[in-house]
Formats: sequence, C-alpha cells, structure tokens
Amino acid sequence: MNDPRTVVVLGGGVGGLVTANTLRKLLPRQHRVVLVEREANHLFAPSLLWLMTGRRSAGNISRPLERLRRKGIEVVRGEIRRIDPDARRVSVNGETLHGEHLVIALGAELAPEAIPGLPEAGHNFYTLAGAESLRDALHSFRSGRLVVLTAAPAYKCPAAPYEAAMLLEYDCRRRGVRDQVQVELYAAEPGPMGVAGPAVSAAVRQMVEHKGITYHPEHQVTSVDAQARRIAFANDRHAEFDLLAYVPPHRAPAVVREAGLVAESGWVPVDRNTLETKFPGVYAIGDVTGIPLKLGKPLPKAGVFAHAQGEVVAHNIARAITGEGAPARFEGYGECFIETGDRKAGFGKGNFYAEPTPQMALKAVGYRWHIAKVLFEKSWLRRWF
Repeated sequence: MNDPRTVVVLGGGVGGLVTANTLRKLLPRQHRVVLVEREANHLFAPSLLWLMTGRRSAGNISRPLERLRRKGIEVVRGEIRRIDPDARRVSVNGETLHGEHLVIALGAELAPEAIPGLPEAGHNFYTLAGAESLRDALHSFRSGRLVVLTAAPAYKCPAAPYEAAMLLEYDCRRRGVRDQVQVELYAAEPGPMGVAGPAVSAAVRQMVEHKGITYHPEHQVTSVDAQARRIAFANDRHAEFDLLAYVPPHRAPAVVREAGLVAESGWVPVDRNTLETKFPGVYAIGDVTGIPLKLGKPLPKAGVFAHAQGEVVAHNIARAITGEGAPARFEGYGECFIETGDRKAGFGKGNFYAEPTPQMALKAVGYRWHIAKVLFEKSWLRRWF
C-alpha cells in the first residue's frame, strides 16, 4: 500500500516511545509517525528510586523528546483536550490530529488528592518533583519514624514501594543514622507483588523484613493529618510519622475516561494479545489498560509490559499498512529488578498469562543484578534517543 498513512501515538512514556521508534524503523518514509506528549522530556522512571537517595539527578535519567525528530518522528508537545476514538481524531493545542491508526499510551494518572491530606503530608516518589523533595528532606532527617505508604492496592511498578523502603533503609545506614530511625511500610495490599504468586510475595516480604523494616499489610489509608503527622486507616488504626514517602492512587487520565474508552474496571479494555480496543484502528498499551488474568487480578502495570506491547502494536500496524511481515502477539512475559540496597538487587521473570496462575521465578539477591539494572538504564536511554 503506497498511499501515505498517519499513525498518531499518544504519550511519550515507555510504551509510546517504543511504539513510535519501532514504527519509524518499519514504515517507509512516506508514512507519518506522530508522537504527542505534554512534557518536554522522557523520564526513565525506574531510576527515580536512585534519585530520591541522591544517586541520580534529573539530567541523568531524562532525555529531550525533540531528539526523536532526527529519526523522522514528528513530535507534538501539548495537552490533549479530546480524543474521538470513532474518528481516530485528537484535539491538541487547538488543532486536530487524525490518523488511520491511533495508539493510546497515556499511562496512569496519579491522584494523591483522592486521599484527604496526603499531598500536603508527604512525598510522592513516583514523580520527579516528589522524588527530588524526598531527597532534599532526607538530607536533614536523622531520627524518627520514616514511613513508606501505598495508598491503594493497585499501582504501577509493583516492586517499587518495597524497593523504596529498602533503599531508604540503606540510605539511613549509609549516613550513620539507622539506629535513630524506625522504617515502616504500610501497604493497602495483603502482600508484596501478590499477582506474581505466593512464593515470590513471601520472598519479597522476607527481603524487606530482613532489613529491620516493619511491614503492615492490608492497611487502607483513608486520610492523613499533615500537621499532626498522623495517618488514619480503614481498619480504625493510626500511624505516626516524621517523614512520609508514598505511592498515590492511580486512575485512567481524564481525557481517556471522557472519550468513553474505559470499562467498569476504570481502565481501557483491550485484546490481551493484540492490544486492540473496541474501536477499529485504535490500540491501547501500558498502564492505561486493564487486562484481567485467570486468577482474578489484572496484569500488573509495569514498563516491561508497555515495552513489549508497544513492539507488538507497532509491528501489527506496520503490517496493516505495508502488507509485509507476520502478525505479532503479546504473550504476557515480564521481568523486573528488585533493588534491595547495599548495591544489590534481585531479579524476577516469568509468564503472567500462564494459567491458572502466573509462573514466576525469583533469582537470589546479588551484586550482579544491581549492575545489570545500571547497565539497563544506560542502554535504554542510549537506544531510544
């Protein structure tokens, strides 16, 4: 097919970046690849855990999206005001973009304001600003109760809060204040990384508790008193804190909800293998999607899945445009590093589409997995920019 076609990719995170880059490699140059993103830079979010303890700066872990223009990707920076999935039209910067194919990779919207008092009380280390403010607060924090909190039972990067608690504990030891600091983790969920299975969940919990971190599962926060430094939970319990690091509730972006793209789950339903939505020519990938698994829980929201899904969607769109290549399928495989501090990490991998439960394996904690994550960070930023 030689007629020029346009593919519009919404979102410059992991999924959108991989989709746009892969499409540009696969499609002849007469076809347009347009990436829409409100931020000027792509942020390598896994490294926010290192930034919050002073091991990285914003410049180390971000790259200008404008660099993609050198590859032939059109970059439109602006706030998306409306998505019309029936017509595959998007309103941004007062103009309308139309594509024969539309890929929604807008991620999950962070909503700390959903919990009264939470934004004023602590540091949201899932954002650059929150990770930086937590880093600054740690400089003068030498004694008291350091609390890590998950405000809802489902969130992206399921290992991250547990990694954060261990890295913060390590930071206290490194600064020589560990004896004066009590580190606690309050989780809305019943256990770490529950979708990975009971063996992996128990292993991660053991990692956390081995560090002397007190773990409190099944504590759903209802409100936070910033002045009194007090957290209230649905089980009528309370927790005091001197420094609070939290993961906020997540939801689909408003523009996605308003477009009628979400289901009762609050997320975009898609074909689990092709990532197609109910609208012809419209795909959704990454954290904005809700993919149910056999065990009754959704596929976790993680960059590794957004990456793989982006490649699948790009190959299938290129095939639809050019008529070349074989169909691609996303099969549910994923992997992640689990930072534990002391320049060590664990590593888990497996098939989340396995039935009746995901089949996961967790490698022993060691230096090599930490080094592997460092190398992955460097290769990611080099490869895509």
